[in-house]
Amino acid sequence: MEAFETVIGLETHVQLNTLSKIFCACKADSWGDPANSNICPICTGLPGVLPTLNRAVVEKAVLLAAALQADAIQDLSYLARKNYFYPDLPKGYQISQYNEPLARGGCLELPLPDGSVRVVGIEKLHIEEDAGKTIRQGDRRLIDFNRCGVPLAEVVTKPDLRSADEVAQYLIRLRQIVRWIGVSEGNMEKGQMRCDANISIRALGSEELNTKTEIKNLNSIDAARMAVQAEIERQVEEVREGGAIHPWTLNWDDENNTLFKMRAKETEADYRYFREPDLLPIRLVSSWRGAILEELPELPLERRARFIEAYRLPEYDAEILTEERSFSDYFEDALAEYGGEAKTVSNWLMNDVLRLIRERDVLAAELRLRPEHLAEIIHLLDDKKITTNIAKELLDKVQESGKAPSSIVEEEGLSQVSDQAALRKMAEQVLADNPDQVATYRGGKTTVIGWFVGQIMKQSKGKANPQMVREILEELLAN
Repeated sequence: MEAFETVIGLETHVQLNTLSKIFCACKADSWGDPANSNICPICTGLPGVLPTLNRAVVEKAVLLAAALQADAIQDLSYLARKNYFYPDLPKGYQISQYNEPLARGGCLELPLPDGSVRVVGIEKLHIEEDAGKTIRQGDRRLIDFNRCGVPLAEVVTKPDLRSADEVAQYLIRLRQIVRWIGVSEGNMEKGQMRCDANISIRALGSEELNTKTEIKNLNSIDAARMAVQAEIERQVEEVREGGAIHPWTLNWDDENNTLFKMRAKETEADYRYFREPDLLPIRLVSSWRGAILEELPELPLERRARFIEAYRLPEYDAEILTEERSFSDYFEDALAEYGGEAKTVSNWLMNDVLRLIRERDVLAAELRLRPEHLAEIIHLLDDKKITTNIAKELLDKVQESGKAPSSIVEEEGLSQVSDQAALRKMAEQVLADNPDQVATYRGGKTTVIGWFVGQIMKQSKGKANPQMVREILEELLAN
């Protein structure tokens, strides 16, 4: 049976998190607002109005282009009219960029499960306005214009992706970057990141591509993975049966997990691009460019490599610690406060601090448990002033109260009990109360000592020194 290779390119629309829309003063983020409540004559395209470009849109797009290692961020770029007629586009055209975009070239590196890295080339990055939203209600179509004029950066890749899983991984990495540099929340469920996938197949080893199709407006990573996989399988089956692939534009039905034909795919000629006559060119002078690029932080893969090299962390730890910027910053701040082994701090973050973050659905930067608090808790544990169980309890207590860990330990009497006489008395009582377990231990099943330690820890409310308890028990059980 003939084998095929898949060739995929993505066009991803990233909603930039500016306060206002791209060409008017309406607020950009209208998620949850009543339909058509966040509009004005400019974003609804009423006759006689003139757009004004939002400076922050350019700045955020330039920052994203730099993060994607753009080969050229253009000194001079132009806005253009992209003409098409659709119910949710009130002007009958979209203000976008065409052959003179803000940036060209670049790449995004995808570490793959087999240890290799897929380098996905970036064709261009341009800015544009969003259209409205069509809502189906039974046989009716309703239009919400709130999204009209929301600023987008469109990232167009080269046809470098080879599978549905790589598409998902690309979207995960792109979302990580836009959040990391602070230009978008990248929440696909809220429409803050959407992608169109261009898919074609070719015989393995051939350079000749079959006709490509496009899947529009994929609004989640799972939807992108499933839709692309379904289209790959459809094209392969069609070709194997001797059929032809038609240049369709497809939509993905999230409810039924199926593709359906939307329309015949447009060509660039259909859009009749021309320069936008109502807006001046974008002139990115060197002083402006320099001020923007000063805001570019160390990027996730660079920081991941540094964590492995400088802190001798395992790759798994470094990956988790660089998934989100404030969590990564939290780690470095806590480590600086602690001054000890990086792996110790990493373990506490990945297990316990991450639990707090997920339970409360917040970012690390929003925790009341500050990095210096975590460092103090680890020091208290290292100095044997508290037990591990108490240390874990302290995380929640500090998070709830915002108080320093040492203050809570003192106020609530949580210091570790290391009084030999008191611990011996508890151990003697536990052994006297459990003669069957004592017999089991003395019969050779020495692992039961852990059960005895647990009983004493329970009696002491987690404050007994576990090492001292074990030593006392071993001594008593030996007699």
